[in-house]
Amino acid sequence: AAKRKRAGLAERPAKRAKAAPSAAEPGDTAASEEYSIPPPVSQGKWKNKERVLIFSSRGINFRTRHLMQDLRTLMPHSKADTKMDRKDQLFVINEVCEMKNCNKCIFFEAKKKQDLYMWLSNTPQGPSAKFLVQNVHTLAELKMTGNCLRGSRPLLSFDPIFDKEPHYALLKELFIQIFSTPQYHPRSQPFVDHVFTFSVTDERIWFRNYQIIEEDASLVEIGPRFVLNLIKIFQGSFGGPTLYENPHYQSPNMHRRLVRLSVAAKFREKQHVKEVQKIKKQESKVLIKEDPTEVVFETPAEEKPVEIQLVKPESKPIVKDKKKLRKIQRKKQKKLFRTE
Repeated sequence: AAKRKRAGLAERPAKRAKAAPSAAEPGDTAASEEYSIPPPVSQGKWKNKERVLIFSSRGINFRTRHLMQDLRTLMPHSKADTKMDRKDQLFVINEVCEMKNCNKCIFFEAKKKQDLYMWLSNTPQGPSAKFLVQNVHTLAELKMTGNCLRGSRPLLSFDPIFDKEPHYALLKELFIQIFSTPQYHPRSQPFVDHVFTFSVTDERIWFRNYQIIEEDASLVEIGPRFVLNLIKIFQGSFGGPTLYENPHYQSPNMHRRLVRLSVAAKFREKQHVKEVQKIKKQESKVLIKEDPTEVVFETPAEEKPVEIQLVKPESKPIVKDKKKLRKIQRKKQKKLFRTE
């Protein structure tokens, strides 16, 4: 206590004020740069707080898992979550998005370990769209030779048909809000070096990702690539009233059934042809009457006199070796010559 009193009586030295970086001496520039923290890449204010939750159900194959990982790497504003159980209802995803603080969702649903469905939803109000995913190719394939900066913002290119049809216009707005990286996002880079293209061909939406090469502004495909076959558009998130149903959609089960029926029809046709051939072979052949004109040009052969052999012919020796047979024949000829 006495020490504290004595220390309190003494005057404390005033703290030195930190010198501003502008007021620093030129000799201390190296020391100041050593401890300086570089400013963030994006200097603006992050206003668009779009966050996309990308996850899947259990039972997906390796190709779907790689596709999901590729979308996460291309979209810096995305979040991941554990796989959802098949028994859970789809409206549970709205609660998962709320816990993850996400307002958009890409959900991959696997059925029968061979069919892949994709849900794009604006949670929790809606709308949502369900697609059948076909022809999946990932970033790791050798044909995708392009490369872009990770976290860069993409350009979105849409087919002109997206502005003509109302259901395509709704999907265009949904694609823009999900796939476009928000400006000044902390994980994004302020560069534009690749393009997401959405084109409509054969009543399907084809997704491609291209790199923009600076030298000649040509495009090189990066990947991933996939085809979306629209099934339905719902008013709510993962359910609700149906706004649009694709009349050209054919389920994978129906497609496989038609393939099996076509194969069975070919097999039945072959069996029918075999049965007809058997019946034709078993039928009795119709005998055709002899035509008298057929014998006109036939010439009778010369009749040879019949010779009756009274003496038994000599038995020929059975010799397998041809050389021995020739020796025997020569001996016989010599005997005949001597007798003559």
